[in-house]
Amino acid sequence: MRDEAARRTLARLEHWLVADAFPVWARQGWDTRGGFHERLAADGPVAGDARRARVQLRQIYSFARARSLGWQGDARRLVTDGLAHYVARYRREDGLARLLIAPDGSVADDTALLYDQAFALLAFCEAHRLLGPDGGLRQAAEALLERIQSVYRRRDLGFRSEGASERPLSSNPHMHLLEAALAWRSTSEDPRWSRLVDDLVELALGYLIDARTGALSGHLEVAGTTYAGVPSRLIEPGHQFEWAWLLLCSGPGRARPASAPEVPAAQLEAAARLMEIGESCGIRDGVAVNSLLDDMTVNDPEARLWPQAERLKAHALMARLTGEPRHWRLAGEAAQALQSYLDTGARGLWYDRRLPDGSFVTEPSPASSFYHIVCAIGELSSALETAVA
Repeated sequence: MRDEAARRTLARLEHWLVADAFPVWARQGWDTRGGFHERLAADGPVAGDARRARVQLRQIYSFARARSLGWQGDARRLVTDGLAHYVARYRREDGLARLLIAPDGSVADDTALLYDQAFALLAFCEAHRLLGPDGGLRQAAEALLERIQSVYRRRDLGFRSEGASERPLSSNPHMHLLEAALAWRSTSEDPRWSRLVDDLVELALGYLIDARTGALSGHLEVAGTTYAGVPSRLIEPGHQFEWAWLLLCSGPGRARPASAPEVPAAQLEAAARLMEIGESCGIRDGVAVNSLLDDMTVNDPEARLWPQAERLKAHALMARLTGEPRHWRLAGEAAQALQSYLDTGARGLWYDRRLPDGSFVTEPSPASSFYHIVCAIGELSSALETAVA
């Protein structure tokens, strides 16, 4: 049975997104000189921020989805202008995205990280869905995929986070590369996208996820063991949920993540275990905390917004696939937790950090979180529309 608490909260989330967030971020979040602002406060944009490529690309993606989520504003212009600004300022001569642009428009950091290339692929895909084939975005994505394969592919398995680095595997760039490959697999006949999906799922199941605990860490040696130091011991509940969602999306065929793929048993089991770790160890006072240690004790008890969104995505999709009342209930709880971050009193903005005592930090809203919010609301909407009865 579909969870009515999730349905009621979805109505509030969708109204906030369409009536408040998209209009505010379209008007105040876009810099008329070019590019999206990094942060918004109640009185407008925060001046003087250097701007990350990933934020520009996440905002392009978010506005490319705006029409399908009910916003009737000029998303096409924002996406087109955002892409033009990205090409002019962030795309290096070799076709890769540079990390950072200074407030005056000069290059602040020319490093090309795999993480940012993955978001370029994702933004290109969603923009292609909105703008159509004449924009050349399919060709741009295919050319970027070739560069990724030649620059970042490791000799053993997986991809480097930076072009010349042979440090231990980092799970986050692979996570977003899988997200982008899934998006393109659903809209392109090019078999390279399907092969990339299969390779990354195999990497996750065979190396990134600990076979003993079922948890996913941020950094692993190729042999599958974490390297020395506390940072490598960190387990983030938000990423347990995010990887679970990806594994649930990664069934065979060309199903879009918004549809209901057939999930192989090994992936379904791994996703369920990741979600159970997130729920049993990572939820405190109704929210997902920032991080645990590998003994499952809490390391950072603060709770940022994005883990709440990823928790909602995972449970909404699992509920749709299985129809289990428990996942509908938890999707409803996650939706209510996410809603609490949006109740700031300032139109279209959000809190990013919740302290252990339950209070929120009052500070400008980071644009980087909008992508998580958009994806979570979209996933819950799809779940409630197409769930197993």
